[in-house]
Amino acid sequence: MSGSNQGQGIAVDVPLPEYQNQENMLSRLRGPIKNRVDNQENIVPKAPQRTVLGGLQNNQCSKLQTRGTKQVLSCKSENEVPKSYAEKLGTKQPAFQIHLDEPDAAFSRKRVSLKAKPSTEISPLKLNPTVTCLRQPLASLDIPVTCLSNMDGSFGDCPMDMSVIEGEEKPVDMNAATEYASEIHAYLREMEVKSRPKAGYMKKQPDITYSMRAILVDWLVEVGEEYKLQNETLYLAVNYIDRFLSSMSVLRGKLQLVGTAAMLLASKFEEIYPPEVAEFVYITDDTYTKKQVLRMEHLVLKVLSFDLASPTINQFLTQYFLTQPVSNKVESLSMFLGELSLVDSDPFLKYLPSQTAAAAFILANHTITGGSWSKSLAEVTGNSLEDLMPCIEDLYQMYLNAATHAQQSVREKYKGAKYEEVSLIEPPTKLSLK
Repeated sequence: MSGSNQGQGIAVDVPLPEYQNQENMLSRLRGPIKNRVDNQENIVPKAPQRTVLGGLQNNQCSKLQTRGTKQVLSCKSENEVPKSYAEKLGTKQPAFQIHLDEPDAAFSRKRVSLKAKPSTEISPLKLNPTVTCLRQPLASLDIPVTCLSNMDGSFGDCPMDMSVIEGEEKPVDMNAATEYASEIHAYLREMEVKSRPKAGYMKKQPDITYSMRAILVDWLVEVGEEYKLQNETLYLAVNYIDRFLSSMSVLRGKLQLVGTAAMLLASKFEEIYPPEVAEFVYITDDTYTKKQVLRMEHLVLKVLSFDLASPTINQFLTQYFLTQPVSNKVESLSMFLGELSLVDSDPFLKYLPSQTAAAAFILANHTITGGSWSKSLAEVTGNSLEDLMPCIEDLYQMYLNAATHAQQSVREKYKGAKYEEVSLIEPPTKLSLK
């Protein structure tokens, strides 16, 4: 997979026009990422000739063939029409004439000589009086008086379901459908196994390491914060990266390109207004061209078989919060621990997203309230506390070392008031769960 890629155009750098009037200059995002990469084994090398992705050799695109000469139909002028044909045409059909609008007086005189039409014919520009007479007014709705006077949100037998009451929109939570909660959870548990990356894929990668992947995920966290992307977008992007690397050998010079294409796909899948391709090119400090990003996006889609709907830790945490309501601080700390597990693929790739989400929920709840895994959650998920203990212990060790980790973007993200500064909470000195 590490052969040359001649004829593919993946490594060809096409100069892009400079962007004027950028809303986000992203100076913080463009500068530090290259410094971090250069200091840690160079995800993006400084050499002018960039290393190509080794997996593209088997999927080479054929060059465009030069078009051959095409036969063009020659349009002859009217003067070149044979005289014999013109004579035949004149004898059989009247000559072509241009119609000129006549004055109103001439038109009225010509109309007099025309044969009178039946009186039943009606002009298409006028309404048919017969039809209009047959039309009946719309029937009024029989709405109970109690329905009109009841404005407290409980409409009872009203035939209408009003989503806006007194200027306020009723929040709709699709996950709160209690009658379908078990089916939704069962489906997610089934799909997480099908869309699971290989746990030990990094051992088969010849040119990248765990630390390079950690730098890439750390950078994607900053990208998501800069463009105000959803947390689900980040989880999906990391899932796409791991699944792609499970099947393709990638050189270090193209690892950031894979991450950029994965983030672009996740944004298109999850966001209402995803960033443009040119913005992703810009945040890579123009390391790659727009054409390279789009071709890598195409390759990622082919490798993933266009299967982009993957269950994530974020989705399972949402279900756990609905099953066992907790405080906002516990929710934020659970999300913080879930994102910390994205940075280090070892050992968390060997756990399913549902297991990592359960471990994050248990550890956060124990840290804030001293609680543990409830019986209701054990029944819903089918996972007991004993089954989750290996994942909880790995997550707890990561929580202890979070302050000294080389990548700090997740901690910086959860220091804000939006997440109640949960990254500043000290982990418990001893893990004692019951």
